[in-house]
Amino acid sequence: MATRSAASAGEVIAEAAPPTIPLQRQVVEAERAVASVVRFSARAVGGMVGAVRHPGAVVQAARQVLDALPMITASVKPLVTGHFDDWREEYAYTLGMQAFVYGFPWMRLATLRWRWVTQPDDPDWTPYAALNQFWHMKSPATARHRPGGAPNPDTLCSVAWLDLRDGPVILSHPDMGSRYFCFQLASMDSDNFGYVGTRATGPSAGRFAIAGPDWAGDLPEGVRRLEPSRTPFALLLGRTAVDGPDDVPEVRRLQLRYRLTPLRDEARRGGQSRPQRDVWTPPDERVDPLGCWETMNHAMTENPPEARHAALLNLFATIGVGPGQDVYTRDGATRRGLVRAAYEGHRLLDDALGQSGGRRVNGWQYPPPTMGRAGLHDDFVTRAAVQCGAGIVSHDPEEATYLIGAADENGHPLSGRHRYELRFTPHELPRLHDRGFWSITAYDTDHNLVDNPADRYAIGDRTRDLRYDPDGGLTLYVRRYRPRGQRATNWLPTPADAFYLVLRTYLPGREIVAQTWKPPPLIPW
Repeated sequence: MATRSAASAGEVIAEAAPPTIPLQRQVVEAERAVASVVRFSARAVGGMVGAVRHPGAVVQAARQVLDALPMITASVKPLVTGHFDDWREEYAYTLGMQAFVYGFPWMRLATLRWRWVTQPDDPDWTPYAALNQFWHMKSPATARHRPGGAPNPDTLCSVAWLDLRDGPVILSHPDMGSRYFCFQLASMDSDNFGYVGTRATGPSAGRFAIAGPDWAGDLPEGVRRLEPSRTPFALLLGRTAVDGPDDVPEVRRLQLRYRLTPLRDEARRGGQSRPQRDVWTPPDERVDPLGCWETMNHAMTENPPEARHAALLNLFATIGVGPGQDVYTRDGATRRGLVRAAYEGHRLLDDALGQSGGRRVNGWQYPPPTMGRAGLHDDFVTRAAVQCGAGIVSHDPEEATYLIGAADENGHPLSGRHRYELRFTPHELPRLHDRGFWSITAYDTDHNLVDNPADRYAIGDRTRDLRYDPDGGLTLYVRRYRPRGQRATNWLPTPADAFYLVLRTYLPGREIVAQTWKPPPLIPW
């Protein structure tokens, strides 16, 4: 009935409107359809390039591309013509868009797990370690390494994928003194379930049990039980503050004392299991237009969503999406609708990323208030687009709050063609908890650090020789070229063209968490 009503309304509008409007609408829809085909073609070509690197896969990849093209063509036809042959296609498309947003974290994290556990692409900069083992970043990112992703120059990362199916994994660390550190723990839905670190558990040496859902066994003496993961697999993302290149060796010594030990190995009195890299391989979405749904279904079967979402999952199951589902067994119309939903779902999340956020003030934007645990607030768009899509996993605001600066005091985009002053009065400086710190980093439009002769990529309260104003405030000079004289000490280099800033606050105070603190604007001159 809903389909007939929509069609009837469209016919009435077409009859009453000038002849040019339907044509304009057809052009817009055709452009969207072409864009979908272009996106698929680009992914298909990428898949073929990858296949050439592995000659045995060339024929299979070519067959997948050729088999997929008729489905792609049929799936975008309704966007051009405005008509569809089977109501099931439109139903799968509209419901599939909702399922794509809900299930995106499972799809992305399952793909990253496979890459980081099995694919040693660039082990110095990209995580690569067996399950329940650490990978450690060896040095801070610089402009000479261009990974994108807005690398963080304040900390060295430690990453591990945890397999909790056979019992807890025990995390241990040495006494960290006054150094900031944290181990962020997230389930496969990308929502955090716990922290170990300066704020959450204190700096003293400790041992902590990370368990999966429903585990209720006994722990060795001295091991602290944490809140369990909601899923049998979990992601650990550690960060250890580093105070410049001279401090790297000390951070590396601390990293080597971080330990992950499955509880079953503790019982063996020092014996360790063999490293495990046996994780399933997600299908290549570039050559299989239904591949993302297969990944999502497999990941949700292995890591079931929360039981409180049962009604939503039962609805998704009607189109073959969710735990225990198989999209390949569905009728052709449903599959075509899901293909459309996958491509349009990516576009929707891209748009949402550019429009989502928390409070905007003086050219700065706070993160969404639900950041870090958006899914627990049923904020699925934020979880997919911002928390997971942009961040993989994201901090709870109490641990760290990042603000994005993209405009000056007049609302104009930041550009290296201008010079800016950023003046904090004594009352405007970020207020932090004990052992917290803050920094500002500049990035180009490819989300890389800015090459500069001073090798300075961030400036903040830990910057050596930072000069405060006579009244206790602070003036920073944000520009492409080094200022003259004493101002050079407070210089943050920028690229020649467009750029943006990230203001990171670690262990932020109440005003920052509540988004009532107003950072000052960038003043062009």
